[in-house]
Amino acid sequence: MREFTVPPLANVPSDTNITDLVLRQASKSSNPALFSRLDSSGQWQDISATEFLADVSALAKGLMASGVGAGDRVGIMSRTRYEWALIDFAIWFAGGVSVPIYETSSPSQVAWNLGDSGAVAAFGESAHHENIIRQAAASEGLTALAHVWQLEGSGLDAVREAGTGVSDDDLESRRRAAGLSDLATIIYTSGTTGRPKGCELTHGNFVELSENALATSLSQIVNQQARTIMFLPLAHVFARFISVLSVAAGVTVAHTPDIKHLLPDLQSYKPTFILAVPRVFEKVYNSALTKAEDGGKGAIFHKAADTAIAYSRARQDGGVGFGLKIKHAIFDRLVYSKLRAAMGGQVAHAVSGGGPLGERLGHFFQGIGLQILEGYGLTETTAPISVNTPERIKIGTVGAPIPGTSVKIADDGEILTKGTCVMRGYYKRDDLTAEAFVDGWFRTGDIGQLDGDGFLTITGRKKEIIVTAGGKNVVPAQLEDQIRADALVSQVLVVGDNRPFIGALVTLDEEALPGWLQRHGLPAETTVTDAADNAVVKAAVQELINHANQSVSQAEAIKAFRIVPSDFTEASGHLTPSMKVKRAQVMKDFENVIDEMYKAPKPTPASPGGTFGAS
Repeated sequence: MREFTVPPLANVPSDTNITDLVLRQASKSSNPALFSRLDSSGQWQDISATEFLADVSALAKGLMASGVGAGDRVGIMSRTRYEWALIDFAIWFAGGVSVPIYETSSPSQVAWNLGDSGAVAAFGESAHHENIIRQAAASEGLTALAHVWQLEGSGLDAVREAGTGVSDDDLESRRRAAGLSDLATIIYTSGTTGRPKGCELTHGNFVELSENALATSLSQIVNQQARTIMFLPLAHVFARFISVLSVAAGVTVAHTPDIKHLLPDLQSYKPTFILAVPRVFEKVYNSALTKAEDGGKGAIFHKAADTAIAYSRARQDGGVGFGLKIKHAIFDRLVYSKLRAAMGGQVAHAVSGGGPLGERLGHFFQGIGLQILEGYGLTETTAPISVNTPERIKIGTVGAPIPGTSVKIADDGEILTKGTCVMRGYYKRDDLTAEAFVDGWFRTGDIGQLDGDGFLTITGRKKEIIVTAGGKNVVPAQLEDQIRADALVSQVLVVGDNRPFIGALVTLDEEALPGWLQRHGLPAETTVTDAADNAVVKAAVQELINHANQSVSQAEAIKAFRIVPSDFTEASGHLTPSMKVKRAQVMKDFENVIDEMYKAPKPTPASPGGTFGAS
């Protein structure tokens, strides 16, 4: 199958914009709670649609009174919190265009986003963020930036106060001005390579995509009875789309700005669905495994995991045997129920995006009673191009196209798409926009396959394909995902472009390491640096690599590796805020380690099965 189209299921009038979704909820007699936030006593307090509308309107009037005109850009630099969504909608009510900025951005990155977009105002979460914004504006001479407000303290009150003289009629006139084709936001790519590009996403991208998603069986999950908690950065398109989708559906949304507080927040808020990137699910699985092994119950957990995976696979294949049902019921009482309780006890579904989850993890979570709906998309496609739904799911794929979307596989395997999700273009970069499209199809840069039912499978990034000196094409993700799935490992980077063989850089998981060391007869206080050079640790990593190598040909197998004593993190400059590895940056910073690996004596096969000895 080379091309698959799903016709749109929703017909949206051309004069609609995102703000209409709020009015739709506020006009309901049920007046649903659109948001929930922690009060000073630590209790969750719901915010109804009418309360949200009133505050958004007050802030929008303040923006208008402060000189924010129709189409003007306004920056938002903050962690994920309720006020992020509040300001986002206020900018839209004022007819403006929001420009998200990751709260971890440097002054130069902030200056680029605000300067390139021509922002006239910006919101910073705290005094720290305000200072960064002002520093960026001063250093780059951003004279258009007339206002910088804080979300904390009295900043928002000042905006509300400024708008008291703006009439309801003037606000309504501004609110209604935008239609589906008008610009809603400029989201700058997090930039694994080069300068971030501003993706122009329209009101239609968000509204039509939301309405078409809700016309599928996703509405069984995302509806007025549902609750979710946001912990991914709202500056990222994935969380941003779910934020708008939730308002469209009447979902109650909570926020937690610090992932360290996620577990207690899940337990107190009790969401019915969550969204996360694959690394979060890997961490949940590995943390549970590590806890079980530290408590001497590793064997039970492994059996429970194998049973969950077998149960899920059997269900997908059409039937579960009686014996497997009994084993699954036993482990549900012993293990699975505890895992669900740790996530609040009500979570039945999760949406995963931002990278490949892997078939094994997908079946594991489905088998314990948490159905993960894996999807696929980019900033340029307003997040989802395709997604699995409760009624149409194939674990190991990223689902079929969202209604109103077409997917085509080019001759070289690249995934092309067009439809309601695709951006208008790159802001002020007609040259890049022209490069990104071919005959009306957007070039994703990813490679994949379509099956006969239209389900899409991602096999890798086109620009990340490694070509060895011998001319062998290698997709690194296929190996990296398998190795990184183990609790001992934090990150993996497969290398080998123009080299005689494939190698890898591996980092260790600092949280899991002490328990792992203890279980293997080594001092728990061993440092990461010492562990990286330890023969037992090296042998364990080699075993993981041997297992991964079994899934590829001998020419594609990892023949040497080095354990790097420092992890790849966002702070170190090696991960994007959405937890993707900046491949080029890692290779630059660890160039000496890679060169040394290839200067060492050439590795030889350890067995006929295509596995090789530890480096």
